[in-house]
Amino acid sequence: MDTREALQLAQERNLDLVQVTERLETPVCKIMDYSKYIYAEQKKARKELKSQKGGQLKHIRISLGISPHDLEVKAAQIEKFLKRGDKVRIEMFLRGREKRLGQFAKDKMDKFIETVKNLIPMKIERETKREPRGFSIIISKQ
Repeated sequence: MDTREALQLAQERNLDLVQVTERLETPVCKIMDYSKYIYAEQKKARKELKSQKGGQLKHIRISLGISPHDLEVKAAQIEKFLKRGDKVRIEMFLRGREKRLGQFAKDKMDKFIETVKNLIPMKIERETKREPRGFSIIISKQ
């Protein structure tokens, strides 16, 4: 159908002429209410976003004086997150005089990472990084 005829037909029906495809030599258009079309597309996008699981960045905080049992609990949480497909950022905050014990804190963080590696295969997205308040590392499922 000619473009002019299609536009005239759409105006008679108080609707819009919407191009559906772009990549074809002869474009395909539909006569519809454009605002309803946009609303339906947004609703479909929201539904897809809700059904999408995993891929989030979860945060786990540990301190320098954390007990071994608490480390096991945190490792179990990380295992659960990684199995769901999330990335995990492990943060070790250092306060006050703890900031001077940087190498000790880094060693403790590395031991904790080894514990997590024994539980579930993982890969390191970002290596252990020194930050103003302590250390952080980002890991994900392998």
